[in-house]
Amino acid sequence: MWQKRTISFLCNKLHKPYFPIHQFTVTTTMNSSIDDKITVEENNSIKPKIVEESDVGILCYISNLPGFRGILKQRYSDFIVNEVDLDGNVVHLTSLRVPPELVEKKEEKVVEPVDKCYTSEIEAFKSLVGDGDADRLKEYIEKVNSDAVGDVDPLILSPSSDKLHRTAVHNFFKEKLKFLVTDAIDGPTDSTKCIRVRLSSGGTQNRGRNNRKRKDRNDKPFDKRGSQDWPEDLGKFLRFHLYKENKDTQEALRLIGKMLGVQPRSFGFSGTKDKRSVSTQRVTMFKQNASRLAALNERLIGIKVGDFCYVTEGLQLGQLSGNRFTVTLRGVVADSEDTIRASADALGKNGFVNYFGLQRFGSGSIPTHLIGAALLRGEWKAAVDMILDPREGEKDATRVIREQYKTNNDVDGALRRLPYHMVAERAILHSLKKSPGNYIQALKSVPRTLRMMYVHSYQSYLWNHAASVRVQKYGAERVAVGDLVYCKDDSTMEPIPIQAECEVACLNEADAGNLEEVSEVDATDEKNIPVKVVDEEDLLKQKYTIEDIVLPLPGSRAIYPANDVANVYHDLASKDHISLTESVHNVKEFSITSMTGGYRRVFQKPKDFEWEILKYTDATTPLADTDLDILSKSESKKKTRAKYTTSGIRVDIFPPRNPSAYSDDGDQNISSEIEGAAPNSIPEGTQTALKLSLTLPASCYATTAIRELLKTSTSVAFHKALNDEM
Repeated sequence: MWQKRTISFLCNKLHKPYFPIHQFTVTTTMNSSIDDKITVEENNSIKPKIVEESDVGILCYISNLPGFRGILKQRYSDFIVNEVDLDGNVVHLTSLRVPPELVEKKEEKVVEPVDKCYTSEIEAFKSLVGDGDADRLKEYIEKVNSDAVGDVDPLILSPSSDKLHRTAVHNFFKEKLKFLVTDAIDGPTDSTKCIRVRLSSGGTQNRGRNNRKRKDRNDKPFDKRGSQDWPEDLGKFLRFHLYKENKDTQEALRLIGKMLGVQPRSFGFSGTKDKRSVSTQRVTMFKQNASRLAALNERLIGIKVGDFCYVTEGLQLGQLSGNRFTVTLRGVVADSEDTIRASADALGKNGFVNYFGLQRFGSGSIPTHLIGAALLRGEWKAAVDMILDPREGEKDATRVIREQYKTNNDVDGALRRLPYHMVAERAILHSLKKSPGNYIQALKSVPRTLRMMYVHSYQSYLWNHAASVRVQKYGAERVAVGDLVYCKDDSTMEPIPIQAECEVACLNEADAGNLEEVSEVDATDEKNIPVKVVDEEDLLKQKYTIEDIVLPLPGSRAIYPANDVANVYHDLASKDHISLTESVHNVKEFSITSMTGGYRRVFQKPKDFEWEILKYTDATTPLADTDLDILSKSESKKKTRAKYTTSGIRVDIFPPRNPSAYSDDGDQNISSEIEGAAPNSIPEGTQTALKLSLTLPASCYATTAIRELLKTSTSVAFHKALNDEM
């Protein structure tokens, strides 16, 4: 059955929707080709618009089945995400307790006697460094032990260019004078360094103003990331499971870090999770006690931490195999339940076109791939203007700040008023304040993962269009001659190795709240990825399936298909005045020719796919249990509200969510103590929902899978409009 639908299409030579252009309404059949002739009606609207799927090459579906109506993320609890580690284990929050073996041991500190005579130590030190430094050390110790003296300035020993000698001095203090600590500072010449001697945090009874907690702000501690006194038998990293509701990963960790008084760099995680979701993921912290972190559970709102253990290595971006999604589509309307069943079965059997989702390109009216195109052309000022200029769809306060800066160029005023989560904008303005007009330096001041996202976004833009042409010209049923595939073990093949680029899918913290699913850093394959072009002999052997087909992300070592799909990359780039083989500037990080490139599967099947049709009446009724719901149910069998005490620390487990536990704006309050289990399907319910559970690789977008099911846009605006109709 052919289904007619209406889509918006913007015509512009460089495909830049933020320029004043004419908008057209296009009516076409769902399975029509890009090249089909269609009737257009001109609309005189010329204002910018939010990026749509067709603007970034998201055009095709695998199946011809009709879609149906369904609301994505009507509630953030309708989108549950559990990280999957490198071993394939799904990460869940199963306990908030600190295991007994992890409880911090209170070791009795050995206090150096105040009036101890250090004559033998001074004599030994004299033989190591000479009379001068030894006499000065003696005077320093006398000052430290004097009650009449407040803060004692550090002792700077004579400069030395001999590293072995400096090491011997450091070891002397570690063995003989443990109440003092040392480090090295620059000496009077480039070839020398001086050893600085200071009072340890616990030295001489830790008394008075000598307490290190009262140290001068410019006196940097030796280890800002965690405890300095750490047991040798424990791993240096505390690993825990972070559970959060309606908060993005950075926001949650920033709050935890503030409460613990630790730096953001103390945390390690494999990928960022979307704000509008309920998610559980692994996080590591450097040298932190589990009991301190567990104590925060009774103070944190919308966040829980648990499943503590100590490990030797911290987590890094990309160290995950994927995510397990539990997605509930509410307000489902279809011709019949048979239509829903057929579509769900087809998704599990055939998968979906593995597009980069809309969130890859940002949520504003200036898509990130257009900024990436400007960077590739070397148009530094244009790129800066795109990042700083006013945007459609932003909050009024933010738009006013942008407009005022554009009008009066007041950098200081903009910095005072811009929210701190606008990382790229603030970094650029700080740089322009120091070096006005130096736009390339301003762009380089943006954190690397964020600034590289712009160029990666343009790569994704080209990839999406190429994937659409591949589906339209050759279908989604079989491999075609000229396709690019992953090599399978065969000594007769000559694979061309290439290393995948690490790509950032999350725009920045400003956009994090508008993402439509989990945003990840694509896992970097540390091994070479062998690919080959399919020939007639391969087709006869039927060795490859559509699951093996890949398309390249452009780069200096990327191999392109040997069919019409390859032309898409160069044709689109040429329209944007970009060469994929030559760079017009010498800034390597903003040049595709300086990147090796990468590959991405064109078709993706979900793993461990399950689905269920549910009935409900109340829109606030939870239809899927979160980790906290499951944990609370198991504990509520003992008590309605269970309290655990570990080393005097109380940890509260809250009962499962209840409709009345939601605030007026529809967001559930995690601190509610109302009893009751999360309701399941109600047979007599008046509304229909479809609950899906599926596992996807780290670089895949769950919303693109939902798009294949519904045959509708996955944009936030579209689903907000559906929700308003309810």
